[in-house]
Amino acid sequence: MSVKHPIIAITGSSGAGTTTTTNAIRHIFRKLSINNPAIVAGDSFHRYTRPEMEVEIRKAQEQGKHISYFGPKANDFKLLEKLFREYGDSGRGQHRQYLHTFDEAVPFNQMPGTFTPWQDLPDNTDLLFYEGLHGGVATDKTNVAQHVDLLVGMVPIVNLEWIQKIVRDTTDRGHSREAVMSSIVRSLDDYFKYITPQFSSTHVNFQRVPTVDTSNPFSAREIPTQDESFVVVRFRREMKNVDFPYLLQMIDGAFMSRINTLVVPGGKMGLAMELILSPLIEELLDKKRRAGFQMDWVFDK
Repeated sequence: MSVKHPIIAITGSSGAGTTTTTNAIRHIFRKLSINNPAIVAGDSFHRYTRPEMEVEIRKAQEQGKHISYFGPKANDFKLLEKLFREYGDSGRGQHRQYLHTFDEAVPFNQMPGTFTPWQDLPDNTDLLFYEGLHGGVATDKTNVAQHVDLLVGMVPIVNLEWIQKIVRDTTDRGHSREAVMSSIVRSLDDYFKYITPQFSSTHVNFQRVPTVDTSNPFSAREIPTQDESFVVVRFRREMKNVDFPYLLQMIDGAFMSRINTLVVPGGKMGLAMELILSPLIEELLDKKRRAGFQMDWVFDK
């Protein structure tokens, strides 16, 4: 963790509410005048391009093994931890982009499923913002979570997560339902080992729970809407700076289910994120400013 160079990480599976999260964070950054964030995408730390990953999957299957985007075989956790540590120490580091689509790839004259070259992060950034699968990952060899100042989990219940993946991959990416289901099965071990444990280390979790039947995700044809769900917001118990009465007053339909758990209507998820995360991010910036002022005062003396 770093006072002078704070790191905010949103961790969770793709489709876990990333669009809502991104919009909420953009609003917060504008409101707090965060004009120069260092933005890092988790998939830029994949080890393989898309064609290389397909080869690795086939090789693993031939050996009776599994490889998935959730685990360390397909991701460089050490390199991610190195970036967080370096940024926390100096505000510097390197990043790149993973180009998902033709629209993303064309400006770089590359093919989808490839990486842009590594480049330095911009100078004098306000903070580092990470969004991806492994913002809070910890193993016996690496501990990314220890470097994060604000760790936020985005985690739909697992049946909803599977529905989102099946609909997205069949509709937007042209995969067959059988191929997507095979991918889910192949990923389960890594999901349990490397994704789920992160949500016990987060400062705040946003878990979307549908209010419609998702008991057989493999037969679902559409994703439950935000309005067809509640969002369970769990805060780390030692967090004493959360104004629950204010949140209950501001978010219509919200209620407390436990002493550290707020439940809000799904359609109010973006509002809830802004109200909850804004003061937490503002506190990080205040600490950063105070640290800078103290250093200036020391040098002036």
